[in-house]
Amino acid sequence: MFKNFRKGQRKHSKTDPPDAPANGPGAPGSGQIQTPGDALPNLPPMKSVEPLPLFKDVSKSERQILFLRKLQICCFQFDFTDNLKSAKQKEIKRQTLLELVDFIQSGMGKIAEKSLGEMIKMVGINIFRSLPPGYHETTGPEGGDPEDEENYSEPAWQHLQIVYELLLRYVVSSDIETKSAKRYIDHTFVLKLLDLFDSEDSREREYLKMVLHRIYGKFVVHRPCIRKSINNIFYRFIYETQRYSGVGELLEILGSIINGFTVPIKEEQKVFLVRTLIPMHKLKHLALYHPQLSYCVVQFVDKDYKLADTVVRGLLKYWPLVNCQKEVLFLGELEEVLEAMQPAEFQRCMLPLFRQIARCINNPNFQVAERALYFWNSDHIVGLISQNRQVVLPIIFGALEKNIQSHWNTEVHGLTVNVRKMFLEMDPDLVDECERQLQEKEARAGEAEEQREMAWKKLEEEAEAKLFLLRKECSALG
Repeated sequence: MFKNFRKGQRKHSKTDPPDAPANGPGAPGSGQIQTPGDALPNLPPMKSVEPLPLFKDVSKSERQILFLRKLQICCFQFDFTDNLKSAKQKEIKRQTLLELVDFIQSGMGKIAEKSLGEMIKMVGINIFRSLPPGYHETTGPEGGDPEDEENYSEPAWQHLQIVYELLLRYVVSSDIETKSAKRYIDHTFVLKLLDLFDSEDSREREYLKMVLHRIYGKFVVHRPCIRKSINNIFYRFIYETQRYSGVGELLEILGSIINGFTVPIKEEQKVFLVRTLIPMHKLKHLALYHPQLSYCVVQFVDKDYKLADTVVRGLLKYWPLVNCQKEVLFLGELEEVLEAMQPAEFQRCMLPLFRQIARCINNPNFQVAERALYFWNSDHIVGLISQNRQVVLPIIFGALEKNIQSHWNTEVHGLTVNVRKMFLEMDPDLVDECERQLQEKEARAGEAEEQREMAWKKLEEEAEAKLFLLRKECSALG
């Protein structure tokens, strides 16, 4: 990613005018101050953006002061909505940011604690800002479908990308000392990073994801704060706004966090699964973040197989009624959960589970019916069904027979026939019994239908007789 913005980097020539303070007292190259480490002086603020010498052109003892000066240049703010405005100063700042990234990456010198504080301050000045109104906030009360929205591009991205790269290079560096760094990368800094996940620029969210993931890994003290803050963002997303740009990226981070959970799973982590992750399935735009959400849920089941029953019942609770695309997503996730399920948990939820699968098998939408029948491609799921065929087959037998007789899609028809053959090979006597019960049920249903028709016919005849008498009385009075 760093290669993308290194193109066009301009090296300072020997004829470039030096910055005014560069030859003044205490400036790099002046020879008057060579103060390494934490004994750095307080430099006066720079009043304008001017080119500074390259790090390689000054002595090692002067690099920390030059580093501070370059940070001051990078603190200047510009209007990026007008590309022609302050173009020269913008380019100087961009080149300076690139030099800072090279300085961090090359390890030219250990960053003094004061320089570290100024660097994090510079990062904050550039990236912490009020985000523009979202697409859904500017297109009327219904907003619009996020899947149809064009990718938003942050106007200042040519500078922001390098600032993010600088921060990322620092937090992944092996030279980072978390004891001193946590004074500047503190809870407030982390919370502001999390607020930026609502940016509509996917490139920014990708950088934020990488940075926050590294911070979570290196700064143990921030882990509870990060988990709690992400949970609060999801609560607002589920129960208030139902719109948040960075849900997918935050779920990716959570997937890695859940993967590192120790066994047995803590109670608070189970609560997070039940109150946050499972309710996220009910939202309209599930498709935007479902792969990441499904991964997190399955990770919980992999960690504790006893949670499989909880997950299945949660999915059934929020099962979509009229959205076929969401049903396909639910069926895919359900299959992954069943792959990790043990027989005891399967027996607890198989009744409501296969009632829903039977409805999906008969769905007129061929994608839903096809996805439900794919469950029989899994050896593990077939094994669970085989052990409990006395319960499962009577639930779905009617759906299978209905598909064989009347489903319009040939692929679904073929899959249904194959599933019926599998049951026939498992237990032919059970298939015969289910067929007999189905015939009896259909006969009873036919009798009940005849009785209903007769009852309605009797009511109609009585109504006609009363109406005839009423008309007769009216004519006699008239």
